[in-house]
Amino acid sequence: MSAHRKHLTRRRLLAASSLGVAGTAAAVGTGMLSPASAATFGYSDDGSHYVIDTGASLVLKVSKSNGDISSLVYKGKEYEGFEGKHSHVETGLGASTVTIKQSESTILVKVAHGAITQWIAARSGQNNVYLWTDKADSSFTATRFIVRLRPGIFPTSDPDAWTSSDTVIEASDVFSRPDGTTRSKHYSGKRVIDYDHIGYTNGSAALWLVRSNHEKASGGPFYRSLLRHTNSTSAALYEILHYNQSQTEPERYGLQGPYVLSFTDGGAPSSSLFHANLDTSWVDGLGITGWVGRSGRGRVAGVGLKGMDAGHAYTVGFANSAAQYWARAASGTGAFSCPGMLPGTYTLTVHKGELAVHTASVTVSAGGTTTLNSITVGNDPSTANTIWRLGDWDGTPGEFKNAELMTYAHPSDSRAAKWTGNVVMGGGGEAASFPCYIWSGINDGVLVYFRLTAAQAAAAHTLRIGVTNAYINGRPRVTVNDWVSAIPSPPSQPSTRSLTTGSYRGNNHTFTYNVPASAWKTDTSQYNVLKLNIVSGSTGTAYLSAGTSFDCMDLLA
Repeated sequence: MSAHRKHLTRRRLLAASSLGVAGTAAAVGTGMLSPASAATFGYSDDGSHYVIDTGASLVLKVSKSNGDISSLVYKGKEYEGFEGKHSHVETGLGASTVTIKQSESTILVKVAHGAITQWIAARSGQNNVYLWTDKADSSFTATRFIVRLRPGIFPTSDPDAWTSSDTVIEASDVFSRPDGTTRSKHYSGKRVIDYDHIGYTNGSAALWLVRSNHEKASGGPFYRSLLRHTNSTSAALYEILHYNQSQTEPERYGLQGPYVLSFTDGGAPSSSLFHANLDTSWVDGLGITGWVGRSGRGRVAGVGLKGMDAGHAYTVGFANSAAQYWARAASGTGAFSCPGMLPGTYTLTVHKGELAVHTASVTVSAGGTTTLNSITVGNDPSTANTIWRLGDWDGTPGEFKNAELMTYAHPSDSRAAKWTGNVVMGGGGEAASFPCYIWSGINDGVLVYFRLTAAQAAAAHTLRIGVTNAYINGRPRVTVNDWVSAIPSPPSQPSTRSLTTGSYRGNNHTFTYNVPASAWKTDTSQYNVLKLNIVSGSTGTAYLSAGTSFDCMDLLA
């Protein structure tokens, strides 16, 4: 037994009582226990692992050779590992330098391997594991921590779970069940801004991964990525910090965390573990390289937003090459506050829904608050006068057919409405009849019918088509009656799968088409016919043919 494994003195016990996040009342269902139960807190060395007893109900092992978490025993039950694999950053670092130290009520493990340093911490009396990842360069292709769990412990039938009887329908990670519904590890259905934790519960025990603030991640507040998966041989939780799937930003480097593994007795994790609430003052003296505590950070506070659309939520984002943050704007006033920011100059972006409608520059200083006067939203395309509009300018395909389903299902899913079908403007329910995605190999040539008055038909008009993402450079070429537009240049979009892996999120772009007066029908009783074709210089088939997702479409007055 290591000399570090010792009983707590009264002094250390009192110190431990001030280091939890919820006190003794959090003993049940939150993963936080009374310090009085931490009498066995400490670590030992079994030759191949550091064995850490939190003094609560959790004992974990960390490999001395590669830094894997190779065991997570909660209340005597092993939860960790599947198919001979363990929990680690990336897909495992291999041979690493692994060291451990105890500082009063915290045990800290450092795993060093080239450009990556992984930190693992346990605290006295807690059923939590705190994790940080420090990545210096692109020598590893992704930044994720994967918690590998034994299958069969946590029952689930969610969209990110599949069984051996399901059939692979795309790549090796999208499956169809006998009833035609689809499953994939990609189908979390959540944006980063929408969740604080992800995990599993069976009613009597639960394991959660509480995400970090993602300041060194990439993709912004609306990014969607895999969060967990379950099948007959494995289960896993993910903290994704950079993943080249529907990625819109360059990778950021540096220390990211903490993110927290939290065991409970079946309930949700304590909200005190959420990144916005977490007290990290205990981290300041641990010597974690790259760590910046509260005193080294600043805040941006905005008085409010003018020109808001009451029907939409607004988010204020901040980004530079080193960090990203965001804050929800208050409904009505648009006031916002973003604390805990690293010093630097950021691009401030106001989003209506997910559509950028204002940008500016803001500088943050350590220990200070940058206060901004009211910001006037001046780049909302919804304010333009139109003859007709299909959908809404909010940066999402949310109003269109099948849009909600596509965040947690494959387009071929049996629950999806038919992707074909045309739209008649003025008939009611137009947006719900228009497909959120159009592919060249599935539903190319969707038609939109509309009438014009004599005065409208006597003038040229601008047609706008807003898109949110595209696959293999798919973009719309339009035909209005007998007039055919030029083929537009493709905007910058992610190069990976997107529309079939639960993400419509790419780079919002608006195509404009100047339609001459000669294109319109002169008989006002006749419908003008707009035809949408998806064109691309690349080829593919079916749902992997060139495609695009739509935000809004309108004809300006």
